[in-house]
This record gives sequence, structure tokens and C-alpha cells, in this order.
Amino acid sequence: MESVSELLTEQEAAIYDRQIRIWGADAQRKLSKARILVVGITGVVAETCKNIVLAGIGSLVLMDDSPMTFEASAANFLVPFDELEGQGNSIATVCASSLRDFNPMVQVSVEEGGISSKPDEFYDRFDAVIMGRSSITLRTQVNEACRKRPHRVAFYSVDCRGTCGSLFVDLQRHSFTSKKAGDDKAAQQDISFPSLQEALNVPWSSFNKRTSKLLFALRIIDQFEVGVGRRPGQLSSQDLPDLISYRGKMCAIQKVPESFVPENLLQKLASVGGTELPPVCAIIGGILGQELIKAMSCKGEPLKNFFFFDASDGKGIIECVVPSQMNDH
Repeated sequence: MESVSELLTEQEAAIYDRQIRIWGADAQRKLSKARILVVGITGVVAETCKNIVLAGIGSLVLMDDSPMTFEASAANFLVPFDELEGQGNSIATVCASSLRDFNPMVQVSVEEGGISSKPDEFYDRFDAVIMGRSSITLRTQVNEACRKRPHRVAFYSVDCRGTCGSLFVDLQRHSFTSKKAGDDKAAQQDISFPSLQEALNVPWSSFNKRTSKLLFALRIIDQFEVGVGRRPGQLSSQDLPDLISYRGKMCAIQKVPESFVPENLLQKLASVGGTELPPVCAIIGGILGQELIKAMSCKGEPLKNFFFFDASDGKGIIECVVPSQMNDH
């Protein structure tokens, strides 16, 4: 059996001693080689970055050329107060500096430019991509680009709006070790994930009544923002009448009653616009960080494939949304 020192450097073995005791040296070694790309740094993404940097990923590349503003930093604890004085730095540059202080052993860098301008080959540099708040069109495009690469590039998208948070996971084809119920021995298991577009294509009429209403409400908002040319999160209570009308159109197309998506839920999401609440960001960022650690280390069963949370009732719900023809393993 390989010793810890053969798997990791002495410094890594010392710094990550506690977590090595939890998930093992081999998992830590895999994690230390993981190359992660983050696109769009919101509050929940900042929480995620902090978690995976502390866990000891290999490298982290940040993409967000947005200028630093009070609004952008409201839920982003990586932004020091002295960076809000108009120094002209981008959000990615400021956050990269803070993350390096969390763990100097992790390579944190900044990639300039927009993700939509990058060729598909750009993704060959990474093992996983995390997308913060962005249009549903851009998310599906990046997800498809990840799926075209010769090696598996995991894809995650995450967002928080007010008391609500959501997460999507696509690991394509994934192998992991996990202990089954009643068995102390860990066994390898395989699992397949649909793309974001494949999940979006699943008819609403196929969902049961217990499905999280956030799934449908957020899809209506995603499509509405694209349809009227809004930037993600640029909604207000004044948009509610148009959102209700849009709900009627989408429910008619999906052949479900309008009551399928409660009006009060749309009102709540519209009224908060793009506001993030730090406690909600911490919860969702913690879950996403743990999911990425499990995927990169190949240890532990991953979340498949949507997660929704609402702090108003404290409920977190996993929704497995797959096409009917897709065999689950």
C-alpha cells in the first residue's frame, strides 16, 4: 500500500491531515490535481471557491471582468472594504487575491474576457466548470462545449435569489466509490447524467405533484429574462404581470395547469431581483463545494442532478430530472 508521503508532498500531508483522515490520501491526491474554472463570481460562487480552495484543489481560474461595485460585493465576502473605492479592479482580480490568502498552495489565477468568446478547446485545460448567475442560453452552450471535450469536464451551475437557491450538476459518466447500506466495504459504482438541455426538454407533465415548484418557477424566469432581453437577476415586482402572462404561455405549451407554478412564488422571486442573502449563499456554496470535492476525488455518491433550497421553510430538495429513454445506472 502506498504511504501518504508517496501520494502527497510532506507539506500537503501536514496541511490536509484532518481531511485525509476523513476521505483518505488517495482522494486528497486526486483533489490536489483538479483544475477548476469559475465563470461569474456572485456571493454563492465566492462561498464555493472558498470551500474548494481550503479543501486543496490543484488550481482555480476565475473569469469575471465586471467592475467592482457595492451591489456586486454585497454578498461577496472575498471583497475587502478598501476595494470599493473605485480602484478599477475587476471582481475576478480582487477575489483571486483574497483566495490566495486562504490557501497559498492552490494556484489561483484570472482569465480575462468573456466565456462566450472562448473556443471549445479552451475547456481542455479544466476538469470542472462552475457557472454563476448567467442566462439559460449561455449555461446550455457552455455545458454542451464541456461535453464535446475528449476528457470528462464536469459542469455545475448555481444561483441564489433572495431566500432561494438552486444548483445543477452534470458529471456526464461518473465512477465513484461508496459504501452501500448494510455493507462496510466500499464498492465502485457508475452513474450517468443528462446534459442541461436534455433535462430542460423533459416534459412538465411527467413530473409528480411533489416536485419542487422552484424548478418550474426558475425555468419561467430563465426563459422570461432571455425573451425580453434582461440580464439575469434584473427583475422587480413590476415585472409580475408579464411573468404571470409568460407562465400562462409556458404552462399551455407544457400542457399543465397554471396552478402548477404558484403566483406567490413568482412574486417572491421577482421582488428580490438579483439580491443574494449571505446565509443562503453559505448553505448552497457549502453543498456545491462538497459536491465538487466528491466528484474530483471520486469518493461518495454525487447529487443527481438538481438541488433547490428555500430558507423560508428550510427545505432542501434533490430532483432527479432525466429523459425517459435514459438508462440510470
